Amino acid sequence: MRQKELRIALVCYGGVSLAVYMHGVTKEIWKLASASRAFHASDPPADGVQGVYRELLEAIEAEHGLKLRVLPDILSGASAGGINAVFLAQAIHSGRSLEPLTELWLSAADVERLVDPKAEPVWRFAKYWAQPIAWWLLQRPGNAVSESVAPETQAEVRRKVSGFIRGRWFEPPFSGIGFSHLLFEALDAMANAPCGKPLLPPRHPIDLMVTTTDFRGHLELLRLNSPPVVEESEHRLPIGFTARTPAEGGHDLADPLELTFAARATASFPGAFPPLQLKEIDRLARERKLEWSERHKFLERAMPVNLRQGSAEGISLIDGSVLVNKPFEGAMHALRGRPAQREVDRRFVYIDPRPDRTHSIRERNDDPVGFFGAIFGSLSTIPREQPIRDNLEVLERQSQEAERRQHMIAALRPDVEAAVERLFGLTLFLDRPTPRRLNAWRAKAQQAAAEQAGYAFQSYAQAKFTGIVESLAELVFEAAPELKLPDARPIIAMLRNALSERGLDRLSAPSGGASAGAIAFFRAHDVGFRVRRLRLLARRLSREWDADPEIPDAAVEEARDAIYRILALYFARERANDLGEDFPLLAANIVDDPSAVIDALAARRLLPEVDEMAEQMLAEALEKMPKNLRRLMLLTYLGFPFYDVATLPLVRDDALTEFDPIKVDRISPDDARSIREGGTRATLRGIEFYNFGAFFSRAYRENDYLWGRLHGAERMIDLVCSTIEKRDEAIDPATFKRKVFLAILEEERERLRADPALLERIRSEVLATERV
Repeated sequence: MRQKELRIALVCYGGVSLAVYMHGVTKEIWKLASASRAFHASDPPADGVQGVYRELLEAIEAEHGLKLRVLPDILSGASAGGINAVFLAQAIHSGRSLEPLTELWLSAADVERLVDPKAEPVWRFAKYWAQPIAWWLLQRPGNAVSESVAPETQAEVRRKVSGFIRGRWFEPPFSGIGFSHLLFEALDAMANAPCGKPLLPPRHPIDLMVTTTDFRGHLELLRLNSPPVVEESEHRLPIGFTARTPAEGGHDLADPLELTFAARATASFPGAFPPLQLKEIDRLARERKLEWSERHKFLERAMPVNLRQGSAEGISLIDGSVLVNKPFEGAMHALRGRPAQREVDRRFVYIDPRPDRTHSIRERNDDPVGFFGAIFGSLSTIPREQPIRDNLEVLERQSQEAERRQHMIAALRPDVEAAVERLFGLTLFLDRPTPRRLNAWRAKAQQAAAEQAGYAFQSYAQAKFTGIVESLAELVFEAAPELKLPDARPIIAMLRNALSERGLDRLSAPSGGASAGAIAFFRAHDVGFRVRRLRLLARRLSREWDADPEIPDAAVEEARDAIYRILALYFARERANDLGEDFPLLAANIVDDPSAVIDALAARRLLPEVDEMAEQMLAEALEKMPKNLRRLMLLTYLGFPFYDVATLPLVRDDALTEFDPIKVDRISPDDARSIREGGTRATLRGIEFYNFGAFFSRAYRENDYLWGRLHGAERMIDLVCSTIEKRDEAIDPATFKRKVFLAILEEERERLRADPALLERIRSEVLATERV
């Protein structure tokens, strides 16, 4: 059975009250991942929506021989989208339910609940001078409420907007500490609900990043030609969390106080909430009688520059969407060094609840911009319109390079295999490729590839050498922030000078190939070569040999498992936090003794010893394989140096270890039209009042949440079906969409009651599509 992982890197845009819609979407991602985990664990099928997703995965397995697992392992968000990213990441990592967040959005995300008690109007005629403004907004002919709010909710919206206008002005109307309590309560409710298994495989990394804005900013060093270094004010402050998935459920992604901090900071909308300061979370901890034991470590990781400059305690954080509303870059950065358990179909999925910008621009192009429109638009609309073209172009270039490398390797294969067979002859047919033989064969193949490369070897060796030095410098830079360097380039120069003193300014031997010093350096530090070689084996196992009818499926699967177990040995040597608790002290000494740091890295990673373990495991796996698969594995393993010499100098971003092309998918009302045409304007109510609308009516929130689930479910089915390379009529996406729509409506029957006709109205639309 061929296996594949559909990996999702989710990007949640900011959208003020449209976050309720985005929560509905993220709930479907959570339910699909839950169904996928249960499917792979052979757990009994669940009912409802998860049952439909399970049925789809089983149908793909039965019809296409493909066992698909869905892994949402990278999550980023801004503003209220950041809240959804935080809670989804916690649910995925801990195995807990996402349902408490639904209650937060539906019950607590209301102006009457969010408003600071000090900001409420104390009597009916409070702030009498604001009455004309309230009348102008709410009662005049053609006002926004009369034109855009459903008759059954107009009274509720008018009452809440009137109170909002007549409340405290010139200070944020919403309570910061109250919002922090709400977020913490939702996390606490998740912790107290029944817990299942984590939704990612054990030890699989999960990355969460939300954007915030440092209002006052902090000083960063910027390199120029002259003067060499200047100071610039930096206001972007992303907050990230990285963890390895535990084997059992119930473990927090991070301290709930830290998750609350991240969610509260990213959604601190200017003018609505006061900026977040550390003292607010300290107060939350006191009122909850909690100890924030890792507070200093969190600050060191989340805001190291502010901590060094002494501004962390007084920092004021406002909404992340002010500067970064579409946080692709953080999600893209998390791709580096990512392990793979199976063949990977990597998707960047972004949620955009308001893709109707072009229509809006054309419709209102000639209208003058009013006073309040300019203020609210600059805060809630314009920051969200910066293009994502640059990010998508980077992803496209990476995907094109991945495809180019695949084509090059395929074209080189006949010549490489012929060279390996000439080099080893009948040796490849030995019944027992022992670790000692593998070691000798590997060394012989690498030397032959270097010698036969001729003049091209020097460029290859320099590409390897440069990549290794840069990766070592990044490890030191990450481990030693107290060096106060603007980037890793000064460390690269120090390492190069130290290595040059060791004679590594030249890597070639006079007789051809690598010098003895270069070979020793590569053996001690070149993790990338080992990983690339094993990934090529994994790719061929997943894409070619599993389709060979002469090779048993079980043998391919067992070989795949062995390769990924070996890969895990090298992944454990890649990150700074795997080098020991005292490594930061050693790294900080790079200026005085760079050679000592180089030697420490070699001693702590012990790559030659890892190679011995890897070859022992590979020899055991080869011994169990049928001869035809063993021969193919050896041809690829021993032929890899020939491939690497030819391709590495041409690949610009070797750090990306997922080298399948990356695809980008969007989830929005415009992309999910199976039930209703018209996109955002035809389905969502929170778009009123500059996207604040859902904060004024539970009926609005219920409507947007439900459409979020429906649209999310439709796009999840599209996403899963798109992983099938050869489509046929055996699996009809429309059939599964109708099933999941009806299951969602049934699941929400008891919860959504603000508009009694909502569920039946949409149900009739779903049934109408079925008749068509």
